[in-house]
Amino acid sequence: MFTTLTIAIVLLAVLGAVIVAMTVKIVPQARAGIVERFGKYRTTLPAGLNIVTPFIDKVRYMIDLREQVVSFPPQPVITEENLTVSIDTVIYFQVTDPVAATYEISNYIQAIEQLTMTTLRNIIGGMTLEHALTSRTQINSGLRGELDSATGKWGIRVNRVELKGIDPPPSIIDAMEKQMRADRDKRAMILTAEGDRQSAILTAEGQKQAAILTAEGERQAQILTAQADRQAQILRAQGEAQAISAVFQAIHDGNPDQKLLSYQYLQMLPKIADGDNATTWIIPAELTKALGTLGGTFGKIPVDGGGAKTRVDLDAEIVDDQIEEPETSKAVEEALQAAKAAEQPAPGTAPEAAIDVPSADEPPTDQAPPPPPSA
Repeated sequence: MFTTLTIAIVLLAVLGAVIVAMTVKIVPQARAGIVERFGKYRTTLPAGLNIVTPFIDKVRYMIDLREQVVSFPPQPVITEENLTVSIDTVIYFQVTDPVAATYEISNYIQAIEQLTMTTLRNIIGGMTLEHALTSRTQINSGLRGELDSATGKWGIRVNRVELKGIDPPPSIIDAMEKQMRADRDKRAMILTAEGDRQSAILTAEGQKQAAILTAEGERQAQILTAQADRQAQILRAQGEAQAISAVFQAIHDGNPDQKLLSYQYLQMLPKIADGDNATTWIIPAELTKALGTLGGTFGKIPVDGGGAKTRVDLDAEIVDDQIEEPETSKAVEEALQAAKAAEQPAPGTAPEAAIDVPSADEPPTDQAPPPPPSA
């Protein structure tokens, strides 16, 4: 009897424990329990301690209400230019309605994967490969909008969609690398050409400025040289004018007579033949007689006139204290008259006589000059 009673108590205890376990339900935080009664939805259990009717109510599903991350494997997608690329995506979603996520669709994760693949093919199919590679933000926003509108009735909100990678075929990758390399080489060549162009422009500008400065310097130098030559010529002309004026004044102050001027004229005759190119010079034939007459009288002119050895004051009064010998003055007058007669040759006489003057390169001859013609 004791054994039967013990077994009955143990059975009742076990039954009570089972009933308590089936009645009390603890739901974790951010979870939702779907309760069914006889296979029909009855209620949703929130987080915490909940009481249900044992043997009648049953917690069928425990739905996670946190945001979930699902990464889908790469999917082949064809672009607008018929290139097949592989794109793998990451979906961030959250269950907002546990009842709809439980009863509206059997497997919402698989449904999201298939919907993502079809929507992605639709979006990428209208883009070129280059556009797809550079428009990730546009693809993400378009894909998120399509998924969110489609999964709303399932009690799911798609928060974010990211493209993990877009992998073109190896041949396309090789072609893209060659294109990028060509673009880099092109930019390098353009930059080098621009640098050479700027360098040439700067060099030309420098040479231009240097040429301008050089020309300005030469111009200033020529102007200064011309001004210096002008000043020198002016000063030289002024000096010559002053010298001529002084000589002219000295001549007039000395009161020379015709005899002295004729003597100076005869002294200048040898200078006519002076020079390397002067080999022949011509004088009037009648002048030789005057030269002979004047030469005969030179012996009577004293060598030392006994004049003053000091400087002559041009401003002082001229005192005519020169004493000429009568014979010398007479001889000079006769020579001057003969010279005047030679300037006007008589008709029938030879107007000129040529005298050859030996040049510096010809050896002198010992022949005496021909005697002057008789009067």
